[in-house]
Amino acid sequence: MPTALRSFLALLASAVLLCTPALGYDTPLSEQAVREAYFLGQRRDESMYAYLNKYTKLLPPPKTGPHISAVSFLTPFALLVQYSSRQSDYSAQRAALDHKAHEEIVAIQVEIQLTQSYGAVIATPTHSRSGSPTAFQQRSPEFWRAFKYRIFDGDEEITTEDISGEPQYQCSEGGGCTLTGAIVYIQFPASAFKSDSAGVEVTPREGDTVSVGFDLSSLR
Repeated sequence: MPTALRSFLALLASAVLLCTPALGYDTPLSEQAVREAYFLGQRRDESMYAYLNKYTKLLPPPKTGPHISAVSFLTPFALLVQYSSRQSDYSAQRAALDHKAHEEIVAIQVEIQLTQSYGAVIATPTHSRSGSPTAFQQRSPEFWRAFKYRIFDGDEEITTEDISGEPQYQCSEGGGCTLTGAIVYIQFPASAFKSDSAGVEVTPREGDTVSVGFDLSSLR
């Protein structure tokens, strides 16, 4: 091949690479990747849990306000590992068919724990003449809706309406249950993230904003 032609093809290949969006994780998953995720999930051992832990950031408790205790960024590969681990009598062939039947997504999970300063019972001042300066009421299990959630692809904020939450309770043997927190689920199409980094910002109504970053080039 003439030298001039080789040089032209090399420049053309470089230009194509520069124009291709950089995704830090695998999407769409290849057939081999689906099989690997399936077998990793079927282990259900310490190696599987250690692998999935890479997708979660644990956070220290605040001085006041609710505790944003953990933020997870689950890629299509991690979600498939997680799903496989929860199935019994499950085959690699079935995993491949299940994967083809659904759009690949990214699932962000935010775990919120109540604290002494932001508890299950809310005290509110009253103007009653009964002598009691405050009234008490149970915190709504939908409290997480009052928080603000911002998601970033690199430096660009992206939005979704696919946000849901699940209240968490601690129940006693007598049958009584106390609200302890909530898990918030935020979903995006896997193609929504085009950078090699992502950020999650959570702002409660009471307390400081929490920001967490993920290096997507280190996640599969």
